Amino acid sequence: MTLQPLISLLVGWLLDLLLGDPRWLPHPIVGFGKTIAFGEHRLNKGNHRMLKGALMAVCLIALTFLITWFLRLQLGKMHDALCIVFDALIVFFCLAGTSLIREVRAVFLALDRSLDEGRRQVARIVGRDTAELSAQEVRTAALETLAENLSDGVIAPLFWFALLGTPGMLAYKMVNTLDSMIGYKTDRYRLFGCWAAHIDDVANYIPARLTALLMVLVAGKPFLVQFVWRNGKNHASPNSGYPEAALAGILNCRFGGPHFYFGQLFPKPYIGENDRPLTTRDMKTAIRVNHATEVIMVLLVACRYLI
Repeated sequence: MTLQPLISLLVGWLLDLLLGDPRWLPHPIVGFGKTIAFGEHRLNKGNHRMLKGALMAVCLIALTFLITWFLRLQLGKMHDALCIVFDALIVFFCLAGTSLIREVRAVFLALDRSLDEGRRQVARIVGRDTAELSAQEVRTAALETLAENLSDGVIAPLFWFALLGTPGMLAYKMVNTLDSMIGYKTDRYRLFGCWAAHIDDVANYIPARLTALLMVLVAGKPFLVQFVWRNGKNHASPNSGYPEAALAGILNCRFGGPHFYFGQLFPKPYIGENDRPLTTRDMKTAIRVNHATEVIMVLLVACRYLI
């Protein structure tokens, strides 16, 4: 048993619950984004775009892991407390549960004021084009993102923390940032972002399914496992459909369908069958499920360091 990672986990998680992502605080993920954009603008042209994209993705992920591992090693040599603080800050920066919940709640509040305001607010958290979305589509987009990012922004980082500590956790965030920036099947990114997208698929394979399982369990609806297994495959991503299917089953609603990205229409199958209007009550239920799932996952990871 080692208490250092356990202390870092709990401190970092509590900081995220209390603070979310303060806009005034420099965030390493912003640095990841700038680094990826810098490399993409210089490499995503000419011949061998797939190879150049693969090399960039693999190098950035490996460097993130190695630099984090080296820094905590050096801090640990100076004092154990420095390593605990460093790891706690990494956990804090890698978890996005609180900020996402705030953003989703803000979408529903903005939509109550006007459709245009709701569209602008949801554009902050989704990659699809939002200018022509209906009120129902705005609510659907927000809840789909809440479910998907419960996996990407909470469960998966905690999963990789349990396996590889904070170096693995931060390397996962680089994987996820690469996919969110260049992992699209558009003309610009189809070749260059191919490897980034596939690496993200592998990194999220277990966390996405674990997220869906925990969601239906905390909702008290284990009978939805079959529904999730059947509908989770109805998504362009091999992973995102599972937490979305879990939330669709819990809310008895329908997600998915065709969306526009960068002006291009991408046909997507539906997840669920009940195409009913979504309400603020659904948002509150989804947030409760998110909170409970996050707590259970933190407890599971904590137990890994207590055994």
